[in-house]
Amino acid sequence: MRNKPSTPSTYSIASKKTQLALALAALSFTGNALAEARVEGFIHIAEQEIPLAGVQVHLKELNREVVSQRDGRFVFLDVKPGNYTLITSYIGVEPIEKKITVADQENLSLDFAMQATKGSVAEILVIGQAASINKALNKQRTADNIITLVSADAIGQFPDTNVSEALQRLPGLSIERDQGEGRYVRVRGMGPDFNAVTINGVAVPGPDADRRVVALDVIPSDLLESLMVTKSLTPDMDANSLGGSIDVQSLSAFDRDSFFYQFTAEGSYDENTEQTSPKLSFTTSNRFSLGEGEDNFGIAAGISHFKREFGSDNVETGGHWDFSDNNALLEEFEQRKYHISRERSGATLNFDYKVSENSDLYWRNLYSEYTDSEIRLANVVEFADGTAAGETQAAEVQRELKDRTETQKILSTSFGGQSRFDKWTLDYRLSHNQSGEEEPTHIGGAVFKLDDDVIEDEVLDLSYRNSRKILITAPNSYYQAASYKLDEVELADNDGNDTSNAINIDLTRELDWHGIPAQLKFGIKHNRREKDNDTQISVAEEFLGDTSLTAFAGNPVSYALGNFGQSINSAKVKSAIKEAELDEEESSINDFEITEDQDAAYLMGRIDIDNWRLLTGVRYEATDFSAKGFAYEADKELISNTYFANKDDYFLPALHLRYTLDDKTQVRAAWTNSVVRPNFAQLSPGRLIEEDDGDIEASFGNPDLKSLKSRNIDLGIEHYTGVAGVVSAFAFYKKIDNFAYEADLGGRPGYQEFTKAITYVNGETADIYGLELAASQQLKSLPAPWNGLLLGANATLVKSTATIGAYDNNKWVTRELSLPSQSDTSANFMLGYETNKLSMRLSANLKSKYLLEVADPLDANYDTYVDAQTQVDFSLHYYITNAIKINVEALNLTNEVYYTYENKKAHNVQYEEYGSTFKLGVTLTNF
Repeated sequence: MRNKPSTPSTYSIASKKTQLALALAALSFTGNALAEARVEGFIHIAEQEIPLAGVQVHLKELNREVVSQRDGRFVFLDVKPGNYTLITSYIGVEPIEKKITVADQENLSLDFAMQATKGSVAEILVIGQAASINKALNKQRTADNIITLVSADAIGQFPDTNVSEALQRLPGLSIERDQGEGRYVRVRGMGPDFNAVTINGVAVPGPDADRRVVALDVIPSDLLESLMVTKSLTPDMDANSLGGSIDVQSLSAFDRDSFFYQFTAEGSYDENTEQTSPKLSFTTSNRFSLGEGEDNFGIAAGISHFKREFGSDNVETGGHWDFSDNNALLEEFEQRKYHISRERSGATLNFDYKVSENSDLYWRNLYSEYTDSEIRLANVVEFADGTAAGETQAAEVQRELKDRTETQKILSTSFGGQSRFDKWTLDYRLSHNQSGEEEPTHIGGAVFKLDDDVIEDEVLDLSYRNSRKILITAPNSYYQAASYKLDEVELADNDGNDTSNAINIDLTRELDWHGIPAQLKFGIKHNRREKDNDTQISVAEEFLGDTSLTAFAGNPVSYALGNFGQSINSAKVKSAIKEAELDEEESSINDFEITEDQDAAYLMGRIDIDNWRLLTGVRYEATDFSAKGFAYEADKELISNTYFANKDDYFLPALHLRYTLDDKTQVRAAWTNSVVRPNFAQLSPGRLIEEDDGDIEASFGNPDLKSLKSRNIDLGIEHYTGVAGVVSAFAFYKKIDNFAYEADLGGRPGYQEFTKAITYVNGETADIYGLELAASQQLKSLPAPWNGLLLGANATLVKSTATIGAYDNNKWVTRELSLPSQSDTSANFMLGYETNKLSMRLSANLKSKYLLEVADPLDANYDTYVDAQTQVDFSLHYYITNAIKINVEALNLTNEVYYTYENKKAHNVQYEEYGSTFKLGVTLTNF
């Protein structure tokens, strides 16, 4: 990466290089006057018109290969006149060999009806666990690069609520949970911020104000056709992922043969809160005939709504431990009770129009809305001095309330199409994506302190036991509402928006290079992204009426980790506020406007030589970044504007190899390069400067941070053993430059005036080594009833090392650690069983401990880790008839807790329990 001057513009440089690439590509065609014959076909399931995607079609004499698309179509352009043999290949299906004769300038159209090797077509190719796994494996097998997929059918086989939870079942993927629900996805040990998310191939901006990551619990899983994770990027893809790129593919009418609908009604029961929650979803699609075409226009639509009432019991220290003198003394902790209501609503509406045999158009739309209403009650204990377990000491105590509703929205719409000419294929797309996060005025924190008229010296003598699952011993006055009075209320309001608009143009040319089939592809992209955040914080310290907690108290809190006290009525707190004063400091430094304009061009070639497929190329990306915000000088109460701008550009080469050993086994290798911009919090232009007795302290973002760059190597083998059967092993290595972390630069060169200067800096390099293993097998060869068994397992073993540092006595000191969010081991195990009527699945997901946060770059004692987790889930589906299915699901059967610790497992940072969730539903379908 290099910083570029303001002129000439990065865009003009990109344009010149794009023009040069186009000119060279055009010259390469002048010597190839090929025939204009064309061979196309439709592949479907025998005796049905259900399209079959992922079928490998081989034109034997020319050694050319194509793959059927999601509508079952395939096409060979520029086929020379002659006699040929077409051969199809699909796991679990009898291959079809068809002799054809191609005349000059002929458009030859063929029909392939695929028949299952044994058993019923529906059982093997259409419905059930094995069929859904089989669909994914066929697409994985025929891809030019390394991908992993899960189909909509497979998503329905697991008790997963959202997209994030569905992805955790795939090799190399694990998730980070929020309140027990899957939210963020990690790929191959890389944290969520290092992975890209697209909807129908279009990059999606994240709704979080300070992060790039897209929280995938926002998107309902009912509205999807499939999820695809790309682990080795090709030059025609955005390069903004270090771990992988996740594509959410919505419904299309051409995924089905005719009119289709599916309706699901479900109720879930939360063990923790004893609440029952409803869920409804409906999807439908159909094809129509427009003009002279037959079934050439498709509409697919779906809606989903799920409201879940649940909660959790929590006790946490937040890392307030003192490890000096080889002791572990607790300084502060909180008891917390969460009452949560989450609503997920989504809608999709997609149009596909086959204008002619050479032209297709589409318009795809997906909207999702996620509303998270949270009431958090807390008892906060701060000891006068660090305290050991079992020791009684005076402590300041306060009761707190937070009551907020957050709504995140994502809208993705894209219009595009494909036009096929005699020698060219043109793909084009316009897209608009918008995400946002709204938190209307709410209680950010209401604080009730000990009443000095009731509690002498405003302290209580307290003790605790069990430093992991902290349990308190306290006098009765600790729990009584009369012991507290209202001291302060913080009111907060936040509104953030992230919008991107993009245009893509791609041109593909099939070539015959001295009798060797090849393909050349090149394209350009322009994307404009704008992100802003507006925060308002007010503080109230004057109130109306009685300020004793008794005036605001509700029913006693049900708390699984001991006694808690009474709840707090938020409506009464709001009505008691006499006046609130704007906090100019907090309301200014969190506001920003950021723009990122990106231009990209690529040139990519593919060639097939005997059993080898080689794909190579280079991508060029240029980013123009600007940020506007505010600096706040506390001692002067002065707010000033800040502005930053910079430009980056990158050349990112790639090489992909696939070697076919036989019709069941292939070897893959890849060398790729990728780049990711730092998070918005790290790039934030906001600055806070404070002075205390002559010491000047500052905290700020760093818009000049370098982007993270990764060089990636992959090598693996895949062996397909039949329907739903695969054994694979992949090794990978990533070398990452410029990863970012928080550091104190106070007193260092450029920051001499600051006693403390908390900001973000680039690290040196990080290395990741990994091994990804996967296997699945349908045991059809066993005698009944064991022939209904289905086994699956995958594991990812990862090792990473990163170097961070900070100044200590004017000397730069470094240490090594693992990358945050990287588990050494993550794995899935699945035991399934299915017949024509019954489908059951027991699944376990586990991940080893991982580094969550580094509090002090110089001291490993204060690193925070998330403990190992294993969650077991169960699902059962029973077909009363072909159209009616009963669903029974159970999540978190082992009541797995979320536990983070500091230094050692005994030192709690956060302990949280959720309980199990049980679901009962019914699905009606015409399929």
